[in-house]
Amino acid sequence: MRAVVWEGKPYEMAVHSVPKPRIQMPEDAIVRVTTAAICGSDLHTYHGLLGSRQPPWVQGHEAIGVVVEVGLATETFKVGDRVIVTAIPDSGHLVTEPEALPGMYTLYGFGNDFGALPGCQAEYVRVPFADDSLVKIPNNPSNDLNYLFLSDVFVTGWQCLDFSGFRAADKVAVFGAGAVGLLCAYSAILRGASKVYVIDHVRSRLDKAASIGATPIDFTAYGKGGAAAQILELEPEGVQRVCDCIGYECLNADLELQEDYVITEAVNMAAIGGGIGVVGIYFKAPVSEGAPRADLIPPTITFPIATFFSKNLTIKGGLADILGLNPTLLELVNSGRAKPGFVVTSEVGIEEVPEAYRRFDQKLEEKVVIRFPWESTESTIVVRRPRTARSVA
Repeated sequence: MRAVVWEGKPYEMAVHSVPKPRIQMPEDAIVRVTTAAICGSDLHTYHGLLGSRQPPWVQGHEAIGVVVEVGLATETFKVGDRVIVTAIPDSGHLVTEPEALPGMYTLYGFGNDFGALPGCQAEYVRVPFADDSLVKIPNNPSNDLNYLFLSDVFVTGWQCLDFSGFRAADKVAVFGAGAVGLLCAYSAILRGASKVYVIDHVRSRLDKAASIGATPIDFTAYGKGGAAAQILELEPEGVQRVCDCIGYECLNADLELQEDYVITEAVNMAAIGGGIGVVGIYFKAPVSEGAPRADLIPPTITFPIATFFSKNLTIKGGLADILGLNPTLLELVNSGRAKPGFVVTSEVGIEEVPEAYRRFDQKLEEKVVIRFPWESTESTIVVRRPRTARSVA
């Protein structure tokens, strides 16, 4: 099969033929991917900052598709079901104590140190513990893009609001107008925010934010003093909730890398008693063949603790509970109330993916999806006993 492969070369993604995944455990399923996506967190890998120590591996963690094989113990799903492949599959066991990333998580498309699951930017993907990892969707391919983002970015944007302590009628400021930031702002509007600001510097992204009813803020605007100064000019008492949908590769008002810029500005613009949610990645990987430029990211950032303390703020962050939130967001998409597919700006075939990464990295695209041809004759009933698989991981 054809797949997108990270080989440890910064600013390069390759497309190779790799072995098709096979059933390894009775609880597995094999999904024929019909649509996948490039995520902002994939760019951290693309930049050589995030990933396992030893490449290569198949990249990607957002996909929908059709079940084509199931293991003997898979009961909920059958061949022919259309499904969402959630970015974080079920672990298959009860977790009784909190664990830190990556110990707790198996992630698609980040290599051996993150569970050794090949990614979703491929024609096929193996799903462990399929009964609890997949989400069934209606057989309506025309609505694929709305369901696709329940695999990660819509859920992550929604979760950021939860992390911030959001309540209806709050005023919200969102850092980042990529897909997660836009969907965080969109979620805030759906959930009854009285005002939503979206902070970025790319005009096309700010225009997209305005199109959904948010107020765009260009934090690089000359003479405006940066993000917090502009928000406080409009909201002198600050905003109740601030959402960081960027993470450690954030830029300051001079468009220079400054890892603490968003967190500092978030504290400055938050209202007394407000909250900050963080879903942008802050993760320090060791320098390795898989993350050769990881030394560019410091293990710590400065934090304005005095201002934070005096304003009685709260902060919470981490990975989204994708499986836990899916029933709520699935109902919103099923009913037509939520249509997160608006963030897509480009659809490509798999051979075009290296160029799509370049365009996405240069912010010429807001969200790129990868379409795979589907032949109905491929959907045949296959139930296999587990056997050893050979794959790029």
